[in-house]
Amino acid sequence: MSTAPLVGYSSSGSEDEAEAEAKAGTRAQPGARGRSRGQSPLSSQRLPVPESVLHMFPGTEEGPADDSAKHGGRVRTFPHERGNWATHVYIPYEAREEFLDLLDVLLPHAQTYVPRLVRMEAFHLSLSQSVVLRHHWILPFVQVLKDRVASFQRTFVGLEVTSGHAQFLDLVSEVDKVMEEFDLTTFYQDPSFHVSLAWCVGDARLQLEGQCLQELQEIVDAFEDSEMLLRMHAEQIRCKSGNKFFSMPLK
Repeated sequence: MSTAPLVGYSSSGSEDEAEAEAKAGTRAQPGARGRSRGQSPLSSQRLPVPESVLHMFPGTEEGPADDSAKHGGRVRTFPHERGNWATHVYIPYEAREEFLDLLDVLLPHAQTYVPRLVRMEAFHLSLSQSVVLRHHWILPFVQVLKDRVASFQRTFVGLEVTSGHAQFLDLVSEVDKVMEEFDLTTFYQDPSFHVSLAWCVGDARLQLEGQCLQELQEIVDAFEDSEMLLRMHAEQIRCKSGNKFFSMPLK
């Protein structure tokens, strides 16, 4: 496999939260005709809630306030709602010390072009967009996903896949079938499989493309044993739903 090329790209959300849409249902409420026999008309009237009680629990009507300052400036692409779980399917990449050494060289150089770039806390290769699942869908979703990917083999990838692209498209196809079964957003039409190294708020492609990426690629090419270093043995697929993690081994 040739040395993995570096790419710059923008996204409307973080790696683990791409664009998704939460759908809420409504229930019909019985009218006055539904009053049982003998029920007093006064019993159906709602008494006003004292002002002091209304201010005891701020944010309960619209959900908790989303403070982007607590997330490095990132903003949710869909609102937080009780019972909704942001869900993402991916292959984890366990970074070795040599990989982190390379990143320690690449990131400061990239920050000379985009100072707000921040190093990723964990590394993975996405197989789906981030979607919203209701809590009672999580286990059925994971079970269908396990059934779909049960027959897939392990493979090797770099920062951007230079071999095995067809196999990853096959994996995405199976994940997309699960998404469609649950009426969720499927993956991108022509995906570029990659492992993200850093991120920043806003679209910085103009600063990164061209000379910056060329210089970063030269650093990668010159790094000792970079071709072997940037290979990854994909042993499992993971599904993250809220704070729950599910693993599916690849045979």
